[in-house]
Amino acid sequence: MRPYGSPAQLEQRRLEAVALFEKGVAPVDIARKLGVGRRSVRRWKASFLKEGQEAIRAKPVPGRPSKLDPRDKKNLEKALLRGASSAGFSTDLWTCPRVADLIRQKFGVEYHERYVPRLLRSMGWSPQKPERMARERDEEAIRRWVKVDWPRLKKKPAI
Repeated sequence: MRPYGSPAQLEQRRLEAVALFEKGVAPVDIARKLGVGRRSVRRWKASFLKEGQEAIRAKPVPGRPSKLDPRDKKNLEKALLRGASSAGFSTDLWTCPRVADLIRQKFGVEYHERYVPRLLRSMGWSPQKPERMARERDEEAIRRWVKVDWPRLKKKPAI
């Protein structure tokens, strides 16, 4: 499992471990101080002794880069917050195909609708289901019932 933190933070942690190692601190104490496993500290030490400083440097993150840059993602988020109806859809409900359509129209980038949830999660969004409400629902009648009828019907505590 990949440890928590950016590549730069992980590199900083390894550099700190090497600095402590060079001061003569025991791997167990280094692991405790940095909140990592003893095996990791020993592995970093062995790599450092074998290949030097370059062995513990951060490596580039593998994988294909995103088709949308951070600025595009900010603009996408603003468009999503404006609502689906402002983007030309009949209802204000965002679905994956609709988001993929919006991305294609706004940025000229093709995303498969099955990838859209992963993209949205990377932006800090989570799937939501709209709350269902009856079309006949009368908010004023509900407020009146809660204010007038409910106190009259509610059981009173026994004295």
